[in-house]
Amino acid sequence: MTPETTILVAISLPLVGALAIALAGRIGPNIREAATAITSVSLIWVVWGLISTLMEGKRPSIEVSEVMPGLSIAFTVEPLGMLFAALASGLWLINSIYSVGYMRGNKEKNQTRFFVCFALALSATVGVAFAGNLFTLFLCYELLTLSTYPLVAHKGDAATIRSARIYLGVLLSTSIGLFLPAIIWTYTVAGTGDFTVGGILAGKLNDPEIGLLLALFVFGIGKAAVMPMHKWLPAAMVAPTPVSALLHAVAVVKSGVFAITKIIIYIFGIEYLFESPSSEWLLYIAAFTIIVASLVALRQTNIKRLLAYSTIAQLSYVVMATAILKPLAEVGAALHMVAHAFGKITLFFAAGAIYVASKKTEIHQLRGIGRRMPWTMAAFTIGALSMIGVPPTAGFVSKWYILAGAFEANNLVAVFTIIASTLLNAAYFLPILYLVWFEQENEGDKEHGEAPFLAVLALTLTAILTLAFFLFNGPVIELASQVVKGLS
Repeated sequence: MTPETTILVAISLPLVGALAIALAGRIGPNIREAATAITSVSLIWVVWGLISTLMEGKRPSIEVSEVMPGLSIAFTVEPLGMLFAALASGLWLINSIYSVGYMRGNKEKNQTRFFVCFALALSATVGVAFAGNLFTLFLCYELLTLSTYPLVAHKGDAATIRSARIYLGVLLSTSIGLFLPAIIWTYTVAGTGDFTVGGILAGKLNDPEIGLLLALFVFGIGKAAVMPMHKWLPAAMVAPTPVSALLHAVAVVKSGVFAITKIIIYIFGIEYLFESPSSEWLLYIAAFTIIVASLVALRQTNIKRLLAYSTIAQLSYVVMATAILKPLAEVGAALHMVAHAFGKITLFFAAGAIYVASKKTEIHQLRGIGRRMPWTMAAFTIGALSMIGVPPTAGFVSKWYILAGAFEANNLVAVFTIIASTLLNAAYFLPILYLVWFEQENEGDKEHGEAPFLAVLALTLTAILTLAFFLFNGPVIELASQVVKGLS
């Protein structure tokens, strides 16, 4: 296959897989889950096959359809998108393994629909990663929202449906009300929406207009959960844990910060954007989101809600790193997408395993649970230490680059934010680890052991990845460095 054909195969493969999963579901669960595994492995093979092409300096591109003059559905593979697509496709396989153990262990209904929607969401995610222009990005972004709604609403009870409607309502209203007008404005003033190295808006807007357009993009891309557009994320915690893992580590939130980063780099152009005083607010709103979300997480008593607010804070690390405007920080932004994905998916996998094995959802219920679930809680510990940024975990690597970039820029706001949020992360994760390993069990706790084997296998794999990334992060740094080189 040519690289151009490979792009189309990567986007369409999960769609074919979704059909195969739906048909296989009529035969039996084992066949359905085999179809899921084959599709996810095939997607890894196809997507990762494009990395060598990218390393050779090539940027394969294909136009699928011209909707009207100047407005087309097109896809391009560039370093930042390649990193996102490789991350999403790789974690989908592990998430699929986990989902089998979780869904069976928890005796969930509508499992075929669940796996079908997962595949559809991955197709949209790869589309977001490889989008060649703003119009294509918007289409794939909306398809991702729509395909994940049934996953959030999976349980089907009244409370779940209410929360799922908040999820759908916030994401659709922000994208249609803010993101879409920003795209139309960009096409109007620039004559194109193509992602271009150095940006397409230089000299096309006055200073106050630059800040306003940036605000439309940042708040219109609600999946990035920059405050106050974050309410959908805690609401989505009603979903089964594999969905939470998808939302927080594989697809949805990553598509948000990825889209903002890509727009800043390839639509505004970093140098042009941050020469404008009206864009300076971005760093401050990102810092505000990091600190406030960390403070809110500190007050949570429910495991998944704590992890949700932790995610809101961690996402804005990427936004803030991009706003620092230094090569080390830009590399750190890309690294943090990967590091956060490994650590946070591990934490959600652990939370789901705890629920399957013991039906515990509150932090105070975790006293002494490390003795009953040593594999799960060891993985949870690794994920928590990565969120804090303790070596030898993935989180230390990305935070180091972001902090180095902040010092290089002499940006004291960013430096203070990273240090303060790290202390806050420690303040809400370390007491949990003490509770888990050093406290006695609650009186009357039922007897239980580990969750089903596949769930434990998946969280063990992601915990290993969280540790391995500390030492073996060269390929990711190389891809991120290609983005930075392209800007210089």
